[in-house]
Amino acid sequence: MNKKSKWTLLVAVTVVTVGAGVNYRILSAKADTNQSGRTVKEIKKSGEIKIAVFGDLKPYGWVDKNGKRQGYDIELAKKVAKDLGVKVKYVQVNANARVDALNSGEVDLALANFTVTPERKKVIDFAKPYMKVSIGVASKKSKLITKVDQLHGKKLIVNKGTTAETYFTKNYTKASLLKFDSKTQQLAALKDGRADAITDDNSYLFAWVKSHPDYKVGIKKLGEQSYISPGVQKGNKSLLKWTDKEINKLNKNQFFTKDYDKTLAPYFGKDVKSSDITINN
Repeated sequence: MNKKSKWTLLVAVTVVTVGAGVNYRILSAKADTNQSGRTVKEIKKSGEIKIAVFGDLKPYGWVDKNGKRQGYDIELAKKVAKDLGVKVKYVQVNANARVDALNSGEVDLALANFTVTPERKKVIDFAKPYMKVSIGVASKKSKLITKVDQLHGKKLIVNKGTTAETYFTKNYTKASLLKFDSKTQQLAALKDGRADAITDDNSYLFAWVKSHPDYKVGIKKLGEQSYISPGVQKGNKSLLKWTDKEINKLNKNQFFTKDYDKTLAPYFGKDVKSSDITINN
């Protein structure tokens, strides 16, 4: 082989080798893109997990008069952070901001009374459920609504981005929906007499009417039973896997029953039991 041929062969081998390296890096990069959001390892390294919570949904997630966060979801958030060995950074959201907060990377986890729906599962991932819930309707006892047909032509308050809004938009269009961004706004509208009734998760309404005795949950269940789960960014396999294991462990240790007794039982009437809300599998 002459000198020129040797040089040509060396160049060819080099190109193939470099090309193979480039292809390997491209394939590795593609594999990495299958993981969205921060991994458990990255969260632990940062020393902080960012969790979306409500600030006005008593008794699930709210801020008390001393500025301290309280509630069922807050206790879960603290436990998750403790078991990860990190601190919690709470990010307060409204119902219709939960999905965006996850998929923008603003938060790692959403523990904001997040109901699992087919539509939401298309855009985010849900871990195993820790609560069960149905849609309910509350109204004044003096003008109590006990059947959906009684809402014909009536004004009904809903919170934007909730399963209650979806249900009445799809299944019952004879009521006039008044939509609000926050729980505080919707409850103020009900008490001001701007509507005839309010619809939301029955577990939330059970708690609210106990502290507002002029009102009652006249319709306790609409549609199919739903489930409340932690939400994570679509494709965050690392955090999803860890959270599933965490929910299993907490169920085994009766954490959710204890959480219910501490945070929810004082706000519910005698008709509601831990087994009506919690999931202990």
